[in-house]
Amino acid sequence: MNEKHLSERLIRVAEHVPGGAKIADIGSDHAYLPCYLCIKDPNLTAIAGEVNEGPFQSAKKQVEKSGLTARIDVRRGNGLEVIKCGEVNTITIAGMGGGLITTILDEGKDKLEGVETLILQPNVSADMIRKWLLNNGWILNSEEILEEDEKIYEVLVAKRGNDESLYEDNKELKLLLGPFLMLESNLAFKKKWQFEVENWKRILTQFDKATINEQVEQKRKNLLKRINMVEEVLHR
Repeated sequence: MNEKHLSERLIRVAEHVPGGAKIADIGSDHAYLPCYLCIKDPNLTAIAGEVNEGPFQSAKKQVEKSGLTARIDVRRGNGLEVIKCGEVNTITIAGMGGGLITTILDEGKDKLEGVETLILQPNVSADMIRKWLLNNGWILNSEEILEEDEKIYEVLVAKRGNDESLYEDNKELKLLLGPFLMLESNLAFKKKWQFEVENWKRILTQFDKATINEQVEQKRKNLLKRINMVEEVLHR
């Protein structure tokens, strides 16, 4: 992978970046994504944010090597502290867990003023991001799920607004699986959730061996309900 040839998951992220955007790529690593975007779009500018010294230096070298120092500002800092209010209109965060992504967004809420688009690529726990978006005035605009190198990734794109209507029926299930991904139900989606269901069934057998008390029984019932809900979607 380099600034001209991204991984498939990062290409999917890049495809959702609006033309001429002012982006902040948080956790930019080698700054491949902002470099790729700037090469493709002469009107785009970027901030590459990185908290760790090693990747920060790698990003700086990559931007210099690509001749993009006038358009990409590499900054060291934690999460959204690398940007000022109104400085960007698009934020990309890729390659982290859903929990960490929501923490970054939550801790940097004051920096989201003027931001119109969030493009988030969690490796796990995408449901945590959907819940955060729903509770913080963002509309889930589109979703993708793909498999690359035997790993499954999701890409979530959000715009400003309220998306309560998106979850009108089956809210719990839609937050878990993704309302758009459920409808498409592609091979990567089926593979991910079949694996999860098998895992939950293994946990269920452990519950059956455990000493039953009220708390254990409630957990067992909740897990069984989740298994049945997801299997229903998989077998449509």
